[in-house]
Amino acid sequence: MDDVKIGEILLPGDEKTQEKQEEKVRSRFWPTFKKAARQIPFSRDLVAAYYCAMDRETPFRVRGILLAALGYFVLPIDVIPDVLAVVGFTDDIAVLTTAIALINRHIKERHYEAADTVLGDEELSA
Repeated sequence: MDDVKIGEILLPGDEKTQEKQEEKVRSRFWPTFKKAARQIPFSRDLVAAYYCAMDRETPFRVRGILLAALGYFVLPIDVIPDVLAVVGFTDDIAVLTTAIALINRHIKERHYEAADTVLGDEELSA
């Protein structure tokens, strides 16, 4: 994926766009994450980014970038289909890595603590 395409994906959007993205992300994040968890080397950061995006204290623009990246992650149709083992999530990883790098300082310790709690949950790993 080139930087232009990633830049287009990560546009934060307006309030209405973010609300729609948040609905999609909330409903599809965990099922998609469970399928991809073994292929994503930064699962803890990804889950912390999810909690950061859902946190109303996170700045609007940061939430928008994260929701756009997480929305791309949960979309059933993207540049490289996720059903292709290993290769399928490479475009998602590129978008997520870029988003997390852009907003890293906004992911707080509480977001990582929430991620650690969820990732330690037996139900998620089953």
